[in-house]
Amino acid sequence: MEQTRLKKIVNKGLQIAFPLFLGAAILVWMYRGFNFSRVWEVLSGGMNYGWMVLSLVFGLFGHLFRGWRWKLTLAPLGEHPKTSDCVYAVFVAYAANLVVPRVGEISRCGVLAKYDGTSFSKSLGTVVTERLIDTLCVVLITGVTLLVQAGVFASFFKETGADTAVLTRTFTSAHFYIIAVCVLAVGGLAFFLIRNVAVFARVRGVLHNVWVGVMSLRHVSRVPLFFFYTVGIWACYFLQFYVSFFCFGFSENLGIMAGLVMFVVGSIAVVVPTPNGAGPWHFAVITMMMIYGVGKEDAGIFALLVHGIQTFLLILLGIYGLAALPFTNKTKKL
Repeated sequence: MEQTRLKKIVNKGLQIAFPLFLGAAILVWMYRGFNFSRVWEVLSGGMNYGWMVLSLVFGLFGHLFRGWRWKLTLAPLGEHPKTSDCVYAVFVAYAANLVVPRVGEISRCGVLAKYDGTSFSKSLGTVVTERLIDTLCVVLITGVTLLVQAGVFASFFKETGADTAVLTRTFTSAHFYIIAVCVLAVGGLAFFLIRNVAVFARVRGVLHNVWVGVMSLRHVSRVPLFFFYTVGIWACYFLQFYVSFFCFGFSENLGIMAGLVMFVVGSIAVVVPTPNGAGPWHFAVITMMMIYGVGKEDAGIFALLVHGIQTFLLILLGIYGLAALPFTNKTKKL
């Protein structure tokens, strides 16, 4: 009994510690020898805060769209939580992911179960469906980007005369090891998720309810609105990233296609289980910015500030969601 309990404690500790260690290790490697005094210089006068605020507004609407879309997928299951609760649950989920990657998917189902009496297993099924749709969106965006950008990289080096040695310096053996570790981390995450789902399914036979939640998409009554929300989510995510280019003099001239390429690479990088993609996201964005001719130090400043400010937004929204949920549910029937 004690050994089982100890094993569970060790597993939970590893699930928290490993993502933090992986993200921190990549960040330390990427920012070794970095001049952090330049970050303060940019913050104190080299950044356009108006564009940054607009970027954060797009980020906020991306979460709002996700909460509104979630309510649509729950309706066919006979679950009708408050719209505000769906949104606040999404806020809490993204903040929770900063502590333990992917735990937010579970926590937001728990929020609706607590405040709206929503079936936990059914709502979990809708979250699984949502993630499948997100994966499909990333695949489609990636495919379109690859097709559209097939000749852009070649013309970029030809027209700008950029030194192609940048590619050689960028894709070094050390970069390869970072990618390899990230791939292994994703594999480990998949293993733990599959194992946990298997254990979860054996307890009280909830697998059927999860499957019902997964299939809820077939019965969504307002399909055009669902499609609109889905497009809105990814449009806002992209605009949140792209608008941040205009915050800095060294990135404001990067075109929308450069933004699309970096957005795709960054979206793939955040699959790696670290808090808000910290580390892998920085690695991906810095690497791509260097390919597009931005200096390594400037690229590092961009990644550090943009990711840091966006993470701060997630923390604020999570705190707001936690505070608002009890307030907006004071009249909930017992």
